[in-house]
Amino acid sequence: QVHLVESGGGLVQAGGSLRLSCLASGSIFSINVLGWYRQAPGKQRDMVATISNTGATKYAASLKGRFTISSENAKNTVYLQMNSLKSDDTAVYYCYYAHYGDEYWGQGTQVTVSS
Repeated sequence: QVHLVESGGGLVQAGGSLRLSCLASGSIFSINVLGWYRQAPGKQRDMVATISNTGATKYAASLKGRFTISSENAKNTVYLQMNSLKSDDTAVYYCYYAHYGDEYWGQGTQVTVSS
C-alpha cells in the first residue's frame, strides 16, 4: 500500500507561482513513476507531468515551459513548480504513484487562480 499526501495548493493571482509537494509513504519501490494530474470542475482528470525514478519526465504539451516537475528520491517526494499561472489552471491537483500495474492517488489539493 502507498499513501500520498499533497500540500502547497491555495489561492493565487494570475501570473503568480505555486509549488506543490507530495510525500509518498508505505511500500515504495525503487522503480516507479511519480506525477501530477489535475481535474477542473466538469472535466476529466488529465496528466500534468510525470517523473520516473531515472529522472525521465513527461509533460502535457500545453504546460511545458510553465510547469516543472522534480523529485527527491531519498525523501520519496515529488514537486510541481507552477509559474505564470492562469485562470485555466484552476483545478484539483492529484499526486500519482505507479509501480508497473499498481497505481495510487492522493486526496488532491485545490489550486485556484484568480484573474
